[in-house]
Amino acid sequence: MNNVPLKLLLVDDQDLIRESLHIVLGMDPDIEVVGLAENGHIAIQQCEEHHPDVVLMDIHMPVMDGVEATRKIKEKWPQIRVIILTTFQEITYVVDALGAGAEGYLLKAIHPKDLAAGIKWVHQGGTLIPQDIARMLVQQAKGAAEPTVRDTEVSRPPSEEPARTDAYGLSEREVQVLHCIADGLNNREIAEKLFLSEGTVKNYISSIYSKMDVRDRVQASKKAHEEGMI
Repeated sequence: MNNVPLKLLLVDDQDLIRESLHIVLGMDPDIEVVGLAENGHIAIQQCEEHHPDVVLMDIHMPVMDGVEATRKIKEKWPQIRVIILTTFQEITYVVDALGAGAEGYLLKAIHPKDLAAGIKWVHQGGTLIPQDIARMLVQQAKGAAEPTVRDTEVSRPPSEEPARTDAYGLSEREVQVLHCIADGLNNREIAEKLFLSEGTVKNYISSIYSKMDVRDRVQASKKAHEEGMI
């Protein structure tokens, strides 16, 4: 980074999240928080007034949501870079946000240090799309005419499924979560590492327990090691 801090606008309808982000990101010497907004309409006003370099944009807000605000901001100020920050991971929101011109999409479970690094990356011209979301986008683009896959899991021929998951029918995402469990990570740490909400992580863990017929993390980890899954 150069000596001039990047100008950041924070947009979120929840006061606590907005102020928390302000405090955490404001501590970074490379970032100057120039404005706060609780909806997309105010965000546009703030862009007019402060001309931020990067906008950290929530999706679900009253008056004007983040997708519409992103579209209007990019139309008027194409040089302003937008990162969507949300708790939702549905593919439709990703497509809408990126289609509106956003350069990045992150979930709120991300660690603050990683968030700050991501903001700087986007400011420097990069894009931020979590790996699993990028995979879903590619899958959607390649198979738009194919039947909808259940629960957004990537569909593939049986021959392409990694052999180690065949015994229990674990999905690719469940295998990733299982690796994290074996590494001793707690739910919050798994959520941050895989860009998921903690609730989603709990759902995956419950599914893993059911498929592997185990009761807890220790049994799951032991069974996975014994059978060469990890």
